[in-house]
Amino acid sequence: MFAKHGFHQVAERVKLGKFIIERLNSASDIESLSMAERMRRSFEELGPTFIKLGQLLATRPDLVPEEYVTEFEKLHDRVQTLPFEVIEEVLKDEFGNSLYQVFESIDPEPLGSASIAQVHRARLRSGESVVIKVQRPGIIQTINDDLNVLYLLAELLSTYVAETRPYNPTGIVDEYFKTLELETNFVVEANNLRRFKENFASLDYIKVPAVHFELTTERVLVMEALQGIPLSQEGALDQASINPHEVIRRGLKAYLKMVFEDGLFHGDLHAGNFFVLPDNHIGLIDFGVVGRLNTRTQGAIANMLLALSKEDYERLAYEYVDLAPFTDRVNVDLFARDLRELIAPYYGLTLKNVNLGKILMRSAGIAARHHIQVPTELMMFFKSIVSIEGMGRKIHPDFDFLQYSLEFAGDLAKNHFGPQKVMNDMTQMARESHAFLNALPRQLNFFLRKLNSPDHAFRLKVGEIKELKRSVESSSNLLFLGVIIASLILSSSYIVVHETVNHIGGIPTLSFIGYVFAGFLGLFAVFNYIRKP
Repeated sequence: MFAKHGFHQVAERVKLGKFIIERLNSASDIESLSMAERMRRSFEELGPTFIKLGQLLATRPDLVPEEYVTEFEKLHDRVQTLPFEVIEEVLKDEFGNSLYQVFESIDPEPLGSASIAQVHRARLRSGESVVIKVQRPGIIQTINDDLNVLYLLAELLSTYVAETRPYNPTGIVDEYFKTLELETNFVVEANNLRRFKENFASLDYIKVPAVHFELTTERVLVMEALQGIPLSQEGALDQASINPHEVIRRGLKAYLKMVFEDGLFHGDLHAGNFFVLPDNHIGLIDFGVVGRLNTRTQGAIANMLLALSKEDYERLAYEYVDLAPFTDRVNVDLFARDLRELIAPYYGLTLKNVNLGKILMRSAGIAARHHIQVPTELMMFFKSIVSIEGMGRKIHPDFDFLQYSLEFAGDLAKNHFGPQKVMNDMTQMARESHAFLNALPRQLNFFLRKLNSPDHAFRLKVGEIKELKRSVESSSNLLFLGVIIASLILSSSYIVVHETVNHIGGIPTLSFIGYVFAGFLGLFAVFNYIRKP
């Protein structure tokens, strides 16, 4: 498939050329397309696993070049709706003969169909309206087969195509595998729903569906049906009791609560998963993908938003550096300059002119070029901002995420710097200090005993120790040869001054042999010195 779209040279480089059945036709219009466009077309023809991989890569400009991100953004799930008989067979596999003892009825017309699951309305015997999310039969095997191919391709690219190594192909497939593993286990999604419902218990205007855990399995998720209209549907904001501006404020407040208070946020919050309910209430669904933030990352995100609002690019650069694994290859001044060149032209413009989330994602691509490894959860946060701004645009054309979010800065400050938070931080610091002080005498005693042991020796690790060892050995060999050659020359010269019977060319035979042997060793030493890397 990749060879068909013009990647046959890559296939030959990774030793798969003999398996090529169909090559690019030189007369084809494919030849005029860019490599990124060819890759996108290949993914489209290879099916849902590759399409979802492309969609993941579209949100990771820190992993792939920008032109590929632009192309992968065009990928969309194109799946056929499964006949209800197929869905019913899956349900019977999970519930057995008790299927219609549990459900009074199941609507054969699906509410939605995606690459992993199909959703149907149903009614329980108790009369409650529910939604059933049913996994597509055979999808796990298809995903596993495709992942095996992806891992093979990633390893071959890393081995034979040096240009791909900076992008870590195997690491990309690893991240994709972890995402799919969680997304295809509906018990995990059910638990996510439970946690979000608990987190929003204090906000009566946010509705998260209740899960029927007794009816939920890895392949089937049964949850409460929301009585509302998804924002993606026309007329969602035209309901009599709806104030669009209040919906924006409540939705953004709920999102910022997820990010800064709970450290657990919706990873795929697009308009189809955002329901508008009566009286400006909001319903959230589809928690298969979630992001998790620790306190350090929450603080860094808050600082990034403040830095953007004040055009403090050096501070923004340092937030990236502090979050990433340590590296000494970063020039923060150059990094801050590149961030300024990216962001400054858009400063002060509204969403009609710029998308903050996409700018942040592009800034992550700049960070990667400066050898900064951007955390996955930070990229998921940037992606979620893109979705939030997309929904904001549907409600208000001039929606400005940064302006709206800074309005809640006071509430966030109370949570992060209020007396209770300070007290919690001091308590945590006291516990850690107490543990450290308790362990310190024992560790010092162990270190001193080890230092005084007759068997103890310091070990020095040098990054280029092999090269140093090779140089020392080479120098020692040359020195040894030099001593031997000097000894031969001195010995032969000593014999010359004494009379001997046998001569060669007027030189005593032993002296002649010594000079020849010394000359041979000298040439050998010179050759080795020149050949030394």
